[in-house]
Amino acid sequence: MTIPTQMSLHGFIATAPELTYGKSDVARFRARVGIEQWRKEPDGAFTKLDPQFCDMVLFKSSAERAYARFRVGDQFVASGYVHEYEFDRDGTTVQREEFVARRIGHDTARTRYDVDRPAPAAGPETAPAAGRESARSVEPPAAVGL
Repeated sequence: MTIPTQMSLHGFIATAPELTYGKSDVARFRARVGIEQWRKEPDGAFTKLDPQFCDMVLFKSSAERAYARFRVGDQFVASGYVHEYEFDRDGTTVQREEFVARRIGHDTARTRYDVDRPAPAAGPETAPAAGRESARSVEPPAAVGL
């Protein structure tokens, strides 16, 4: 079996995100993002270098959710792919690339946050026993197919 993987990118939102809608009314999130760079020194220490910057885009409902949740300075982890393209500027062909994120989330190693999970459906497994003031804990479901 081969584990399916995608390219990933982790960095920070460097410019205010933009949300636009194209001709076919498809949402498009765009932001300039920074990727921190470090150099390992001969003594084992690390020196922080200037960040590298690129454009990142998301489309459709992912674009709308990202626009609602991400601000300048937020640290993120995204998976997707690099899209290379070219366009004409004043008669000269310019080549560019952007990271097209299919999935994105805040970087859990660098961001504090709370998870807002939906309440479990009431049933005999989750309902508190009669006379008790607190619900018992419920074990997560067992992993399947391992």
